[in-house]
Amino acid sequence: MSSIFCEASKYLMIIFFALYTWECFSVFKRKTKEHQNTIFRRQILLLFLLHLNGYMVLFDQTENPKIFIFYGAQAVFFIIVISSYKLLYEKSAQLLVNNMCMLMAIGFMIISRLSYEKSIKQFTIAVGSMILALGIPFLIQKISFIRKLTWLYAGAGLLALAVVAAIGAASYGAKISFSIAGVTIQPSEFVKIIFVFFVAGMLYQKRGFKQVAITTAVAAAHVIILVVSKDLGGALIFFVVYLVMLYVATGNPFYFIGGLGSGCVAAMIAYRLFSHVRVRVVAWQDPLSVIEKEGYQICQSLFAIGTGGWFGTGLNQGMPEKIPKVEQDVVFSAISEELGGIFALCLIMVCMSCFLMFLNIAMQLKDRFYKLVALGLGTTYGFQVFLTIGGVIKFIPSTGVTLPLVSYGGSSLLSTIIIFAIIQGFYILREREGKEHGYKTAKNNPKEK
Repeated sequence: MSSIFCEASKYLMIIFFALYTWECFSVFKRKTKEHQNTIFRRQILLLFLLHLNGYMVLFDQTENPKIFIFYGAQAVFFIIVISSYKLLYEKSAQLLVNNMCMLMAIGFMIISRLSYEKSIKQFTIAVGSMILALGIPFLIQKISFIRKLTWLYAGAGLLALAVVAAIGAASYGAKISFSIAGVTIQPSEFVKIIFVFFVAGMLYQKRGFKQVAITTAVAAAHVIILVVSKDLGGALIFFVVYLVMLYVATGNPFYFIGGLGSGCVAAMIAYRLFSHVRVRVVAWQDPLSVIEKEGYQICQSLFAIGTGGWFGTGLNQGMPEKIPKVEQDVVFSAISEELGGIFALCLIMVCMSCFLMFLNIAMQLKDRFYKLVALGLGTTYGFQVFLTIGGVIKFIPSTGVTLPLVSYGGSSLLSTIIIFAIIQGFYILREREGKEHGYKTAKNNPKEK
């Protein structure tokens, strides 16, 4: 009976998530607010159905009563998050709130399956992060001097990265974190946010060659420190984000082409200098030839994805624990194995809908500084998703970055929740700008009233 329930549940979860994903894109076709709100309510229902279904399976498989208590705490958390955004920010982007909760729900579910203790830690960090982040949209609306702290962003970012390079703990050849009172912190997750603010502050007014040269030098210093720390995934994110922001700010294609060229040269140099890089490239080119060592993780990742097929083995029915660091770098493979390829594709589409929302908000903002920040944060999020999923499916060499809101990792979770909160602040500003513009138009043209 238990196996029948597990088998039926995996199809239900696929159906719930597929319907949710469809609504992520159908909402853009609805012009009236009433129709959009109806879609958002359906999404919330599907979120809770999927979440309940997953934890019912975990309880059935483990018979651990703590699972249902933990589920109840999460359900209350999601209700509070959704309600808080509605009560505190009437004009908030409901799609982003729903997607954020859905991605966290999937993350909690798969981490609970892999390690109950780690899922408790992840949930605790999520609660603290959300308490902190709920005030950010308010600050975005009230504080205007954030654009004037350009060099503070640069100084704080460089200092934090330098500290990690000097005293950070090595993990798989890279120095990416350090511990304080037993708490592990990965500063690059937060530096990437203030890095975006630095670049936007430098380029939103002045875009001459001298300003670009200074900004490029400071951006290069960030990347170089990350390379010295052997955090090449982080360095790649910083590099791509800067390149995109520079091109959009200046509109000069030569900067973009030159940046790509210098990036290719730097990649070749890094390949020759760091054995860490060569190992990952070898594992990417032919993982089966080095399956005993360098290629073990990527081989197990591909085996897991292949085993899952389109519909998955069922929650708690696969063997994702065979993959090293599965709950962090390779969580997408665990999801693919147990929840199936269709579910995994829907996950990619939900992440894409978040990315499109970020870009849509950036394009419609009138303030050039906010526009560049929204673009930079959107690029950060989208490119990190690409690196994570591209690495586990062997599309690109593995970079060791996490899947935002889904993978285990407190620093990654907190920084992503902060990014979503900042974008929410920009969305509310955009909505207010549109309302004020409409009011002025109606006032100047009485026929428009």
